Amino acid sequence: MSCTPPHAEPIELRQIETNGICANVAITGTGPAVVLLHGFPHTWRVWSEIIGPLSAQYRVIATDLRGFGATSRAADGYDAGTLATDVAGILDALGEPTAAVVAIDAGTPVAVLLALLHPDRVRQLVVMEALLGTLPGAEDFLAAGPPWWFGFHAVPGLAETVLIGQEARYIEWFLTTGTRGRGVRTDIHDAFIDAYTGDDALRCAFSYYRALPASADQINHAVTAGRLTAPTLAIGAHPVGDALERQLRPFAENLTGHVISDCGHIIPLDRPRELLSLLLPFLADRRA
Repeated sequence: MSCTPPHAEPIELRQIETNGICANVAITGTGPAVVLLHGFPHTWRVWSEIIGPLSAQYRVIATDLRGFGATSRAADGYDAGTLATDVAGILDALGEPTAAVVAIDAGTPVAVLLALLHPDRVRQLVVMEALLGTLPGAEDFLAAGPPWWFGFHAVPGLAETVLIGQEARYIEWFLTTGTRGRGVRTDIHDAFIDAYTGDDALRCAFSYYRALPASADQINHAVTAGRLTAPTLAIGAHPVGDALERQLRPFAENLTGHVISDCGHIIPLDRPRELLSLLLPFLADRRA
C-alpha cells in the first residue's frame, strides 16, 4: 500500500515483525536512515509535513508505535525500554545499522533510551516537547503539578470507560490545544480520531501513561550507567519550553537547544517550516 503527499516520494506502508508485535511502518526516500517517533494522540501521520522534505536526502522510517494506529494492540510492553527494543527491531528488519532518531512527546523517552542503551545505533538525536521521567530540570514546568490528563489516563480502566462514544471530542481538544487553536488538516484530524476510537485503542494509548513509572526507572538507571554521546537537538514550544533541554543538559555530551516561538505542542503540524529549518541543517551537518 502506498500514499503520496504532494511533491514527495511515494510512501510505502509495511507491516514489520519486531519484538512480538507487528509494526505499521511508513517508509520513503533513500539515503541515511531517519526514524520518526510520534506521541499522543498521534500516529506516524503527525510527520506528514516533514516526511516529504526529508525524503529528498534520507530514507525516512516513520512507525506507528506499539498499540497505536495500525500497529499491534499488544496487551503490555508500553514502557520505554520495550518500545526502544521495538524500534531497534524495525531497524534490523530494514537492514539499517544506524539511524538519526527524531521524536516528539511519548516517543521522546523511547528515543533517548535507545540512544543511551545502543549508542552505536543512533547517529543523531532530535527530541521535542516531552519530559524524561523524574530527571531534574523540569521543576519550573511542574511547579503547578503535571498536566491534568496524566493522572486521568494513569488510573487503570477509568479513562477508556468514561470516554467511549466521546473519543472525537476528546482527541479534538488535544489537537486544538496542541496547535494553539489553529487545528490540523482535515485528513490528519480524521485519521487521528479513527486511530483512537474504541475501547482497545484507548486502552493502548493510556497504557503509555500507566507505564510511566517503569519508564522513569529505566531512564534513571540508563543515565546513571552512561552518558548520551549522540549529537542531540532538543526543541521546545508551548507548553514544555526548555524543560527537556534542562533535563538533558547534565548527561548529554553534545546538546543544542531551541524553543520555537508561537508554536503549540504538536510542532510538526503547527510549525513544520520552522521545524525543518532546525532539523535539516542539524542532520546535514552530521550526516554519517
